[in-house]
Amino acid sequence: MALHSTPVDTTATTTLIRGADLVAAPWKNGGGVTREVAAFPVSAGLDAFTWRVSIADVAQAGPFSRFAGIDRTLALLSGAGMLLDETDAGAQVVKTHALTQPLDIARFAGEAQIGARLVDGATRDFNLMVRRGAAVGETEVWRGETHRTLSADVVLLFCASGSVSVALGDEAETHVLEADDTLRIDAPRALSCTVKGAGALLAISIRYT
Repeated sequence: MALHSTPVDTTATTTLIRGADLVAAPWKNGGGVTREVAAFPVSAGLDAFTWRVSIADVAQAGPFSRFAGIDRTLALLSGAGMLLDETDAGAQVVKTHALTQPLDIARFAGEAQIGARLVDGATRDFNLMVRRGAAVGETEVWRGETHRTLSADVVLLFCASGSVSVALGDEAETHVLEADDTLRIDAPRALSCTVKGAGALLAISIRYT
């Protein structure tokens, strides 16, 4: 994967991750395909990561992989959507998470029994997984021109659609993100961020506990 890192200030470092460079791999349960965007520790296995961000293609209905001790966040990227049925030990549905509009978000525990029903054909979704007790993660949707202050251990700006430009701190250079590109910012501390363009971003903030 081609990564390009540049310093932003005395603490923060940026890494541009192009969507075209992401590598497809089978799900943990073999029921679909995932493309890892970033993870910590680097190259950690599916049972050893502190956090992991990925894109998944869901071609058919079926159960989700289960990850004990992991908090999960899913956002719909494309397709007509899916309904995630959370069931109890007796296979009774206790909650249904509906992802039917672009960037609809669902949050649930990784050990939960989740079965996916597709609304009308294949979907693509964005996944954030964080190990409970080791880190916490927040996901926000940013649309249009946005001015924010970033402060976390890691921030990932994922371009969910369209194209956007991102300016950080006092940098003269802007980072241009197309769909499925990610700008990773390590150790931003009160770092100003300006986003311009017609696209939409998923902003993920990760803090270690």
